[in-house]
Amino acid sequence: MKKIFKGFALAINMLTIFPFFKIHDFYKGINGYSVMFYPLVGFIIGLFLALFYNLLINYFPPLHVSLIILALWALFTGALHLDGLSDSIDGFFVPKERALEVMKDPNVGAMGMTFTVLFILLKGSALLHVSTLFQLPLILMLARYNTVLAIYFYPYLSKNGMGALAKEEFTAKQLLFSSLIILIFVSLTPDGWILLLASLLSLGVIQYFFIKRYGGFSGDMYGFTIEMSELILLHAMIFGIAL
Repeated sequence: MKKIFKGFALAINMLTIFPFFKIHDFYKGINGYSVMFYPLVGFIIGLFLALFYNLLINYFPPLHVSLIILALWALFTGALHLDGLSDSIDGFFVPKERALEVMKDPNVGAMGMTFTVLFILLKGSALLHVSTLFQLPLILMLARYNTVLAIYFYPYLSKNGMGALAKEEFTAKQLLFSSLIILIFVSLTPDGWILLLASLLSLGVIQYFFIKRYGGFSGDMYGFTIEMSELILLHAMIFGIAL
């Protein structure tokens, strides 16, 4: 039980800026549990965002509220996944032999910055055109569940660091726990099954590209996976509303 709690605390510390717990070390035996809780951490972030949206929408114009939610979204996650997105994009524009080296560079390249700005604009526009954000907790859960699946099923490119420890320690039982949590929330959310299908399809496309180009995933690519999955699911909501 102690390892489970420490795993949850590590997941909170890894994926958010919430100061609930103070576990920053990758103790042996807790990294798999940490990955197991990624979708639940997504739910917590999404719940906060949905609550802020419902509090603000009656007092501010929709555009302004969407931008506030977008800013809070980046704030709550410490812009961690956006950093992975921009680094991954920088890697697209160099030969694949140099891509991992470029991704590790702390300086954001011109392409990474340009396309990340465009990505943020698309995400903000999507938020503006979604009439309600009650499905946001599920969207953030599914995006992080894609990373859970990527960690379990696909190779990790480095033999060191948290990603390597997470893959080594993450077990089938822990994957089953995450999957059961996802299935419960999908079943309870309107259009949940459609969002799950869209999420899995997005992972299929993303993993095909990364496996073909690099042979696996890195930490930055996990961030890219989360961000792109969120954007695709927001557009899936818009498409559902249009129908």
